[in-house]
Parts: sequence; structure tokens; C-alpha cells
Amino acid sequence: MSKEILEILRTRFEENLQRHPGLDWNEIRARLEANPRKLWSLQEMERTGGEPDVIGKDPATGEYIFCDCSAETPAGRRNVCFDRKGQDAREKKGVYPLGNALDMAEEIGIQLLTPEQYRELQKLGSFDQKTSSWLQTPEDIRELGGALFGDRRYGHVFIYHNGAQSFYSVRGFRGILRV
Repeated sequence: MSKEILEILRTRFEENLQRHPGLDWNEIRARLEANPRKLWSLQEMERTGGEPDVIGKDPATGEYIFCDCSAETPAGRRNVCFDRKGQDAREKKGVYPLGNALDMAEEIGIQLLTPEQYRELQKLGSFDQKTSSWLQTPEDIRELGGALFGDRRYGHVFIYHNGAQSFYSVRGFRGILRV
């Protein structure tokens, strides 16, 4: 299976060079082969519809940064509340989302994007024009019951808030992974 995901990632890398100018696939591949757990996480990102791709390299750590680059928020990670507390609140009312973004991200071994990372991703293309993605949320907002999400509408990137217990068929989450 690792050969399959490596081939998918290589093809996507080569088809989207504008996302990662100056990076070398052979170096990335070597890093992935040395980190089977991270490769598994990328496979899960792919399996759930994220279409992960390299979007940069951290100059301080040398880590390659992968992100979900599907045009819309990954189909296999939609219809979820923000976190377990939000999910529990819905389930107490007899309404059952498909899970929650924070637990699912942890299970896959990725993190939700910060609002800043989301804006940077949007510079690489037009993402979430029909969907939206939960984002990392400051604790003070979460303590008041809210959570952040982002999307692109009318040619602009918006960061909004909603109750953490909300879930919609078009809201999911994108992940980021450092390798």
C-alpha cells in the first residue's frame, strides 16, 4: 500500500509544481519512506478525500508540509461537529453527526489548519468554494461555545464562527502534516 500512496503523491507533486517551487520529490520520498507512520497518515488523508500535497518546507526544521488540497473540504470528513463536547451536546438531543473534527484529525495523525495556514493555502488555489472547513480555534472562543471555520466565496477568503456543536453536510475539515 505504501507504494500506491507514494505513486499518488509523486503524480500529484509533479502535476502541481506551483504549490512547491524548488522542492525535490526524491528528497521528499526519502523522508516519507523513513517515516511510515506519517506515510500512513497521508494515506488516510487520501482515503478520506483530502488529496494531500506538499505545500512547503519549514526552513527552521527542514520538515516538509503536506496539506489537504482537494478543491472542496474532504468528502470523507464532512458532517462533523468541531470537537467531542460539541458532538456530545448534539447526541444528547438525539441528533447524530458523523463524528468531530478534532478526534478524527488526531486519529489520522494530522492537525486542523490555523486561520493563518488556511489563508496561505488559499493563495495556492481556490479551495472550499461550495464547502467550508473547521479551523483551529482559540481557547477563549471555544470556552464560550464557538469554533472557527473558513471558506472562499465571492473571490474572497472568509473566516467565520459558529457553535462548535453545529454540523453540516458541506462542512468538514482539512488537515496539515509535517514530515
